[in-house]
Amino acid sequence: MSQPEQKSRTQFNKLQKRLRRSVGEAIADYNMIEDGDKIMVCLSGGKDSYTLLDVLLNLQKTAPVRFEIIAVNLDQKQPGFPEHVLPAYLTSLGVPFHIIEHDTYSIVKRIIPEGKTTCSLCSRLRRGTLYGFAHEHKISKIALGHHRDDIIETFFLNMFYAGHLKAMPPKLLSDDKRNIVIRPLAYCREKDINRYAAFRQFPIIPCNLCGSQENLQRKAMKQMLTQWDKQFPGRIETLFSSLQNIAPSQMLDTSLFDFAGLQRNLNATGPRSVSDDVGLDILER
Repeated sequence: MSQPEQKSRTQFNKLQKRLRRSVGEAIADYNMIEDGDKIMVCLSGGKDSYTLLDVLLNLQKTAPVRFEIIAVNLDQKQPGFPEHVLPAYLTSLGVPFHIIEHDTYSIVKRIIPEGKTTCSLCSRLRRGTLYGFAHEHKISKIALGHHRDDIIETFFLNMFYAGHLKAMPPKLLSDDKRNIVIRPLAYCREKDINRYAAFRQFPIIPCNLCGSQENLQRKAMKQMLTQWDKQFPGRIETLFSSLQNIAPSQMLDTSLFDFAGLQRNLNATGPRSVSDDVGLDILER
């Protein structure tokens, strides 16, 4: 092996270990996978879902619990979609898989006016189809390929455009209570996934329905965060950490904290809390 090849192999091994560690930590922190689980990995043909499947297959060999994996792709009948790519790839891996055929493309194109964003309707139709398949085939967990950057972008989208402080949870019980969605890549950085996909040379299938739209608000969020990451290294990590360290009493949501019921304790003794000091310091400036 030449020196450049050896260097490349070393870089790949480090990257693979980092992704495996991040996925393992997320699975442990949120109890994503339990003994006997049947995990449906939703495979779109993009870098994220390929990486998710690859890492889970790797972890499956050494995990302390036993779980099954089935790869599922939803063929939405987009014009020019290469139907042979995913079956050939999954067959070569020896992974059990199923291709669901549902023409959601025509529905989206019929309902959404030309030039308007298609993601919302497309994702609802896709989610409904996948949820139905999971229930029918006794799937215990549905694994999606959303990563750390997706979670942060969603947080800012909700804050800027919907007036909500919410993101993508690493683990979610669906509204119908019949499905549990997990996001094992929740702690993984997109730039690591990009490098990993390049190393592994996954047969990427581009989305020509929504992925090429230039007016997506999510793209604006991605550009904003990318600029922040360049200008202020470490800011993205701090942002993500803040989503895991929420203090309801320091926000304004009356459904999460009983502000109306706050009462003074005139007999209390002791120093002021750090949060009190910070608040007073701001007021005194």
